[in-house]
Amino acid sequence: MRYIRFFYLTAILALGLSLCAKAQHKKSKPNIVYIMSDDHAYQAISAYGHGLNHTPNIDRLAKEGVMFTRASATNSLCAPSRAVLLTGKHSFVNGKIDNMAKFDWSQDNFAKMLQKHGYQTALIGKIHMDGLPDGFNHSAVLIDQGEYYNPNFVINGHKQQLSGYVTDLTTDMVIDWIDHRDADKPFCVLYHQKAPHREWLPALRHIESYTAITYPEPKTLFDNFEGRGTAAKTAEMNILKHMNWAGDNKVPPALMDELGLKEYMNWDKAAYTNNLGRMTAQERREWDAVYDPIMQTFKAQYPNMSSRELLQWRYQRYMQDYMGTVAAVDDGVGKLLDYLKANGLEENTIVIYTSDQGFYLGEHGWFDKRFMYEESLRTPLLIRYPKEIPPGKIADDLVQNLDFAPTLLDYAGIEIPKDIQGESFRALVAGKDTTWRDAVYYTYYEYPSIHMVKRHYGIRTDRYKLIHFYYDVDEWELYDLEKDPNELKNVYNDPTYASIKQQMTVKLKDVRKKYNDSPENDARYLPSK
Repeated sequence: MRYIRFFYLTAILALGLSLCAKAQHKKSKPNIVYIMSDDHAYQAISAYGHGLNHTPNIDRLAKEGVMFTRASATNSLCAPSRAVLLTGKHSFVNGKIDNMAKFDWSQDNFAKMLQKHGYQTALIGKIHMDGLPDGFNHSAVLIDQGEYYNPNFVINGHKQQLSGYVTDLTTDMVIDWIDHRDADKPFCVLYHQKAPHREWLPALRHIESYTAITYPEPKTLFDNFEGRGTAAKTAEMNILKHMNWAGDNKVPPALMDELGLKEYMNWDKAAYTNNLGRMTAQERREWDAVYDPIMQTFKAQYPNMSSRELLQWRYQRYMQDYMGTVAAVDDGVGKLLDYLKANGLEENTIVIYTSDQGFYLGEHGWFDKRFMYEESLRTPLLIRYPKEIPPGKIADDLVQNLDFAPTLLDYAGIEIPKDIQGESFRALVAGKDTTWRDAVYYTYYEYPSIHMVKRHYGIRTDRYKLIHFYYDVDEWELYDLEKDPNELKNVYNDPTYASIKQQMTVKLKDVRKKYNDSPENDARYLPSK
């Protein structure tokens, strides 16, 4: 009898220890907060040192974790970037090559894998892809690009208009979902802000202060593209020539008519009317109280402005509104970080801040993205995870959005599927592994289309960049980023770079082979004629 009792006590103890171990294992799995803003240039985060604005809350992630200085996108476009994030596969593999192509939600994604391993998941904010998001216990997503004021969300399949400013609403929904989650399970929430996407409408609390700022002009604001090929010269993203007067610069349609200003895009005036028309009467009064005097001053100055002065005026208008929308994003990051700390979630939660791609803030006279040039290719990337990542770390490694899915699966203790093309950088940021790729691969397909950036692909290494523009042209560009960080001189045909050109050409072929890309893929995604 004593033996039987001993046996049962031992079995119960073993079972208890097993349950405790399982519970501890569950608790040890990190929570994940993945923050992606839209079109947030790394230059517009003060931790990167460009002196354009102040983002104290995003900077906290740099101080308390790691800041990557050369993170990049594989395809600098909104929806394709999100597809790469979800799948860990290049655009030509996951099928979302541009903003028009359909995304197949039935294919696997990292959120589905997290769900299968006990995570509760949510997607809140912008996704810019058709269909009900698959892999999420909860979704509240904007329709297409979404709206800044009183936006429409599709919440678990049901459309609903919410009152308020989109950046604040997205933040509050994220916090509310975390607050009401199952506390016994780890969670992953994709917190996707619309801002600072075009057309830029800052929160009312920021408009007065940000419209009063004068921003330093980039050295290449008046770039004439001498020494470069057809692609840069024919792109339609010049602030003076191609930016919308009403929708972008907030010149009222009536004032456009009075001054004889023509629409570049046929939705210019409609964008202004629709965007501001979403405001309540009180919101519109507060808006007009700030913007009307700006426009009256412009009305008086316009007749005597040179084209150079007009470009400078439009640059300031652009930057003021762009940076104003960034301010609310930073507010939201601060509110979330404070919530995690106050609720004991700080230590075991991975917080990632990034953007879907880079963005031009007047460099080369441009706005928008799409090119493989640095301002468009590079993304901000800051990660805090106190358990593994030392504070204040700077990483110069060539990571890409291709790597997010495998990295997050790695942190969650889930085996990374062999068909994922990205690599986990978990060991890299923890200082346990110094080996990493020596080149990143880029593709761009959305041509002919808005902004008319030609189709291209290429590689970037530590020092050099090789780009091939194709389809209606056949042009190559090679840049020495150490000597020419602004990419003003194409040295592809420079004899002194002959050996570098050969090495980079071989490297490009090897990288394309590694990722199973080919001329056949390029041809498969050409537009039908």
